[in-house]
This record gives sequence, structure tokens and C-alpha cells, in this order.
Amino acid sequence: MDAPRATSRDVARLAGVAQSTVSYVLAGKGSISPATRERVLRAAEELHYRPNLAARAMRTRRTGRVAAVMGLPAYDPAAMLAGASAAAQAAGYAMDVLHVDGSVETRSERVLELARSGQFEGVLSFTPLLPAVQDHAPDGVPVAVSDTFDDDMHAAGELVDSSPVVTFVEHLAALGHTRFLHVAGPPEYASAVARRDAYLATVERLGLTSLGVVEGDWSGRAGLHAIRSLPEHAPPLAVIASNDLVAVGVMRGAAERGWSVPGDVSVTGWDNAAVGPYLTPSLTTVDTDRTEAGRRAMRQLVAALHAEPAPAGLPPLTTVVWRESTAPPAHRDARP
Repeated sequence: MDAPRATSRDVARLAGVAQSTVSYVLAGKGSISPATRERVLRAAEELHYRPNLAARAMRTRRTGRVAAVMGLPAYDPAAMLAGASAAAQAAGYAMDVLHVDGSVETRSERVLELARSGQFEGVLSFTPLLPAVQDHAPDGVPVAVSDTFDDDMHAAGELVDSSPVVTFVEHLAALGHTRFLHVAGPPEYASAVARRDAYLATVERLGLTSLGVVEGDWSGRAGLHAIRSLPEHAPPLAVIASNDLVAVGVMRGAAERGWSVPGDVSVTGWDNAAVGPYLTPSLTTVDTDRTEAGRRAMRQLVAALHAEPAPAGLPPLTTVVWRESTAPPAHRDARP
């Protein structure tokens, strides 16, 4: 039997506010502080509260619907859309997902058509648009553009945060590593360029030795070939791989050459793939909270709907996950 459906009274109790405050927040009315509004929205999301949109539409002549517009991203956007949907629902909106492709001009025109259709109270675009779109949208129908993807639908914005690379290099250097290698992603990806630049800057700042940057294609093959190309005396070595699949290729290449991981070669990945904890050794990586990325993007639209500033000062979406593939080198390197 299904659990009882949460009510606005339940939301008020969890958020520690009056029931009328919940109604004001979800209706976008009243003078509610940003902190209180955030508390109510989080409570609604936690309880999976769903307001009666049909009744509200009849009462207010509002549709209660927002559109999330997505191009064809380089990876599965399910987690991001789930986060956006949860945030929309918590704010009292149903979210429709629509796909657009073509040039930035074509996408921009399609988004304007959606904004003018009268079907949606606001539009959230996960694909870049022309700057003029927001100026030409109808009054009262905001268009929010997330910086999650670039024009080629590669990761951008907060998803390009390269600070974990700095953390990797600094930590491994503190463990005693002095020689590093980076197996990078393709240069047309902003995320790959950001990670490469962070690697090079940190290695230089700490006075470490870089055996180079090997340009790859996000594949395990790239990691395998990078290790096969190294001289026999390369270890002890720390390899910063552009993603988990590349890291798996690095680990396979090390095994082929008789180098132990992490004794001879420490390895880091990126993406926190589901298989990572079950590798031998388990893979040190970076987890990116894509659900939270979607949630933040939708809250940007909700803030615009309520004529409020978007949330600021939020923590990073990335977290370093330390596992067994990184450790002090088994033998200290006396080379400069």
C-alpha cells in the first residue's frame, strides 16, 4: 500500500514555518526571506510534496508547468533532469522535458516559441542560446539558461571545475610522488582543457617533474597506450587520468609492464563510475553531483519566476573519492 501523500501541513512542520508560508512560497507570493524559501523548498523536496496543479490552475489561471530544454549531450542527462524535476516539483511546478537541436539560432527561436506558447510559466535551457532570447521572452515568462553545456553540448560551467586535479597532485606530492603524467581528454572539451591546465600549473608550482601530457579520447585505449609509451624506468609515477575509463586503461597497461598499482604507479580517475569501488585496487576518482547540478539550474529558474536573485555561495559539485589506487611510492625516487 502506498504511503500517505504529503500535505502542505507536513511541509510546514518539517520546515518549521506556518502553513500559510508554504502556500506563499509555492505560489511565489508574499515577502519571504531567501533562507525561509530555501528551507520550504528543501522540505517539500524531501517529502516529495506535490501540490494539486489542476486545482491551482483553475484558481489562478496559471499552468503550473515549466519546460526544461535539452540538446543532445555528450553523456546521459538522466541524473541532471531528475534533480531539475525534483526542484521544480518542490516549488510547485510540473516539468516537461523537450529536446532541441540545430544551430544556436534555431535553438533560440524554438525556446522563444515555447515561452510565447502560453503552456509554460518559465523555460530552463540546458543548451546555450543567443543572449537576446531572455530580452525577447514575454513578460512574466522567464527564460533561464544553465551554463552546464557549451554550444557542442560538452560539459561546461560548474561541471568544468578542475580543482580536484589540484587536490590530486598536491596530495600525491605530499605522499612522496615527484614524477607525474597526465592522460588528457580531447582539447575540444572545456573540461579536458581545464584539467590539463590545472595539472600543468600545479606540477610547475610544486616543482615536480611531468613526463608529459598525452592527449586522449576519453577511452581505456588512450590510457593503455599512454603507459605502453613510457620508458622502462618511468616508475615511481603518479598518473592523473581524464576519466575512470582512461584510468582503467592505465591500470591495465601498468599490469602488462609488471608495474604494481599503487606501489609503482598511483592512478586517479574522474566520474566515479559504478565499477570503480570493485576494481583491484579500487579506483581513486572524482564524484560529480549531476543531480544537484540539475537542481541548482531549476532553482535558478524558480528564483526568476519569483523575481528573486538566484542562490549564491553554493559548495562545489565535485568531491574527491580516495581509494586504493593512490598511495606513497613503494620506492622513493632519487632522481631530480
